[in-house]
Amino acid sequence: MFDLPILIKTFGYIGIFAAVFAESGLLVGFFLPGDSLLFTAGFLASQGFGNVALLAVGSFVAAVVGDSIGYAFGKKIGPRLFRRERSFFFRPEYVARTRAFYAIHGGKAIILARFMPVVRTFAPVLAGVGEMRYSTFFSYNIIGGFLWAVGLSLLGYTLGSVIPNIDRYIAPIVLSVIIISVIPPVLHYRQERKKNFK
Repeated sequence: MFDLPILIKTFGYIGIFAAVFAESGLLVGFFLPGDSLLFTAGFLASQGFGNVALLAVGSFVAAVVGDSIGYAFGKKIGPRLFRRERSFFFRPEYVARTRAFYAIHGGKAIILARFMPVVRTFAPVLAGVGEMRYSTFFSYNIIGGFLWAVGLSLLGYTLGSVIPNIDRYIAPIVLSVIIISVIPPVLHYRQERKKNFK
């Protein structure tokens, strides 16, 4: 598991923004801990390390730009990519999982996917592959990016500001954020299995 406080203090906000961008816009970024990274950075800002406004705005911009790059990538070369065989960075099951999620939730999948590891990496690419209108995609992208990047940053900052000695509990809190972010895809997977067995 990543030691997020050390990573954040080592690489600073440039590292955070790069990770948020990579997870949103680069297919190799699916393994990055975006949710817990933003929350922990917000918490550290409440303890005097950094500026929460810079964190929130920079992460929001990185998330929106990352998704836009993912969309452009999907629209241009996505169809060829999805015909590739399984590799270290590319797994067909990731695409299949995201396709199913996107088919069920439509445009709002761009928003919901922000809070789902792996899915958020592939959702904008699939929007491009599916030739979703960019104006529609961009609207959902703005909303999702704001709720995710700004919301998680402010959540970490707020909890760090109002709960005394919260630094004692940061590890279990971050673990809880990770678990909560994994719940939606797990529930979705179980629902799909039930449908397949009917």
